[in-house]
Amino acid sequence: MTQASDNTSGQAANAEIAGMKKGLTSYGDQGFSLFLRKAFIKGAGFTDAALDRPVIAIADTGSDYNPCHGNSPQLVEAVKRGVMLAGGLPMAFPTISVHESFAAPTSMYLRNLMAMDTEEMIRAQPMDAVVLIGGCDKTVPAQLMGAASANLPAIQLITGSMLTGSHRGERVGACTDCRRYWGKFRAGEIDADEVAEVNNQLVASLGTCSVMGTASTMACIAEALGMTMPGGASPPAVTSDRIRIAEQTGAQAVQMARDRLTIDKILTPAAFENALRVLLAIGGSTNGIVHLAAIAGRVGLDIDMQALDQMGRETPVLLDLKPSGQHYMEDFHKAGGMATLLRELKPLLRLDALTVTGRTLGEELERSGPGFKQDVVRSIANPIYPQGGIAVLLGNLAPGGAIIKQSAADPGLMEHEGRAVVFENLEDMALRIDAADLDVSADDVLVLKNIGPKGAPGMPEAGYIPIPMKLARAGVKDIVRISDGRMSGTAFGTIVLHVTPESAIGGPLAYVQNGDRIRLSVKNREISLLVSEAELAQRALDNPVVEPSAERGYRKLFLQEVNQADKGVDFGFLRAATLVGKTPQAK
Repeated sequence: MTQASDNTSGQAANAEIAGMKKGLTSYGDQGFSLFLRKAFIKGAGFTDAALDRPVIAIADTGSDYNPCHGNSPQLVEAVKRGVMLAGGLPMAFPTISVHESFAAPTSMYLRNLMAMDTEEMIRAQPMDAVVLIGGCDKTVPAQLMGAASANLPAIQLITGSMLTGSHRGERVGACTDCRRYWGKFRAGEIDADEVAEVNNQLVASLGTCSVMGTASTMACIAEALGMTMPGGASPPAVTSDRIRIAEQTGAQAVQMARDRLTIDKILTPAAFENALRVLLAIGGSTNGIVHLAAIAGRVGLDIDMQALDQMGRETPVLLDLKPSGQHYMEDFHKAGGMATLLRELKPLLRLDALTVTGRTLGEELERSGPGFKQDVVRSIANPIYPQGGIAVLLGNLAPGGAIIKQSAADPGLMEHEGRAVVFENLEDMALRIDAADLDVSADDVLVLKNIGPKGAPGMPEAGYIPIPMKLARAGVKDIVRISDGRMSGTAFGTIVLHVTPESAIGGPLAYVQNGDRIRLSVKNREISLLVSEAELAQRALDNPVVEPSAERGYRKLFLQEVNQADKGVDFGFLRAATLVGKTPQAK
């Protein structure tokens, strides 16, 4: 027998190992390892009949620090019910849980740690398939990244969005309205009593943000990738629809285990094309690009930013949700959710992409029915915005690219040239942004440095630079802002983000000075610093950049290994060893 056939036989034999026999602990005696494992699990009351079933693991991210996942106990129970009804054995296990408002210095800093935790616990514990319960911004991408690297059958279960509240007769929801009311407070339009009053209404229930922020974006993207049950993106957290989806998810996980439907069969170039198309059509969070780049990198794919921009020129924004529109996620669900959106996008989609059901996206669309009249998802003939929500910019200020959420920007500022008002870092901005003597006007361009992947570290959502107090109180609602950081998907404004390479590693942004002229042209996809190359080179010599470092711990690992925004801010050693292609395919 040849070496090749030996390897093939070995792989076939390993493929037959399932359930509690998988991944036995190393004691030097495989028989004893299984004997000991069964002895301990029987201590929890399991019978041999239960232990002979397919093992379906459930990654539980419930945490008192994560109200977005406050319904996790209900979801876990519903998944377990679905698993048992389908003949499997459910086994829940905890992982890191990251909440946007409770993680310092930023949740993005911890996303890769959560991805590592998810991957290694999937590898370490016996399971035939895994259900990933996530919702808050960084949890879904972290789980998909980890699962993609572990490459078992995996299915995503979204925790769901919160309900909306009411403030003095106005419907409100986190977190676009959080920013809007805080802006009113900073401008002196409302007082401390009213801002405290609205604070009680912005988050009316458990669940993720009720607008098209990063959490809702990643929920829609997960469904577009084929990684959730059909209809899994939109049900609010506290509804019976969400619980039913959880039960169906558990049952489908059992079928995936039996079919050995591993995640690499779903996360294909076609799936990522569909996800990017949906990201553009929903006016989704700019963070979606970073997360998709990280997930794609785990299966050996790079995001082609120029092809993405071209896709954006032909993909209108169809979803009328804040911050690009007016509605909320519960309205999207009542309008039919993702099926309604995908029907409108059907001519632009890769319908041959496989989903967790074992059927293609096209087949699932056929099963979803004809749809019905509603006013949340527009037709392609009557879009919210004529192009995709996100545009890719290039120029000497961002040789590796930058992005702008054009659907949430001021049309009057999309073609603009202005004087740079520079903040060197977050501390400098906090110290000077509200100073009465800050030299700034509404025609200027605010520049914030050192908030990229290494600069802060963790690329915080500080790109939504506040309007300087003196301008806010004069009635200014928007101003061009530029940084190497991110902003929340719930935010709005004429804001250039993800400038690559970042200033902390010597990108051109590092050498911008007060008074420099900057030109933004969304029409030409340009972001340019109107300073000569010779002058920039001299500035680099006069003020060389020293990259951030740390002495120990996760921070040291992060600063040594993190990639730039175009590679998803993932660690280089976690990406697939071999690059197999790019997505979307350039036309």
